[in-house]
Amino acid sequence: MNKERKLIIAGNWKMNKTVAEALALVDDLKRDLANVKEVDIVVCPPYTALESVSKSILDSNIKLGAQNMSENNLGAFTGEIAAGMLKEFSTRYVILGHSERRQFQKESDGLIAKKAAAVHAANLKPIVCVGETLAEREANLTEKVLDTQVRGSLAGLTTEQMLETVIAYEPVWAIGTGKTATTQQAQDAHAFIRGLLVKMFDDTVARKVRIQYGGSVKPSNARELMSQPDVDGALVGGASLEARSFADIVKNSI
Repeated sequence: MNKERKLIIAGNWKMNKTVAEALALVDDLKRDLANVKEVDIVVCPPYTALESVSKSILDSNIKLGAQNMSENNLGAFTGEIAAGMLKEFSTRYVILGHSERRQFQKESDGLIAKKAAAVHAANLKPIVCVGETLAEREANLTEKVLDTQVRGSLAGLTTEQMLETVIAYEPVWAIGTGKTATTQQAQDAHAFIRGLLVKMFDDTVARKVRIQYGGSVKPSNARELMSQPDVDGALVGGASLEARSFADIVKNSI
């Protein structure tokens, strides 16, 4: 698939996998995806497995991501993880503002913007998640929600920082539900987000920023989703916990 932007497919393992299980999974992925050069492949294990996975993938084509990060660099923030700690394990990407954290940890757009600034200050790359709930989609509020979240979560980023940022559109109603946005729904939302980037930055930035789709991505729907002009990859949840399904999503995207 010849695209202007290189596809990026990231596996968000969420609160799954012991260290032993994590190593078994990446061993399989290293074998199954060894020859893939057309896609940026990222795995995002829980914090406890970052060090072991980092060592395991050191000489592979798989990059390491974290599932969250504090906006603070150090200090009295019990249970938080700082950028410097992630960098020790050669982490490259950090997921920010996932819908689960927005919902359960009440993370705001303003907080996510602070986290994005901290990620960039550490020369890491944020994957900033945005997306609407089922109630919001049914009330025809999708574009309003995306406008608010994109502008708020990316507030203050420079042009250079924006070019090193990935956006993940994840319709909340399609995460872990088995429901997937239709290909057209995904493309429409991605095109709307790209249009926002034109207004916030300029056409050149908007053309270069990668926008992933997240929401029940499977091997069977990966090719059709990735073929859309504004869909530049996937943020994969459940299907990333099994080597065969994640590897097939990557291969079917090429």
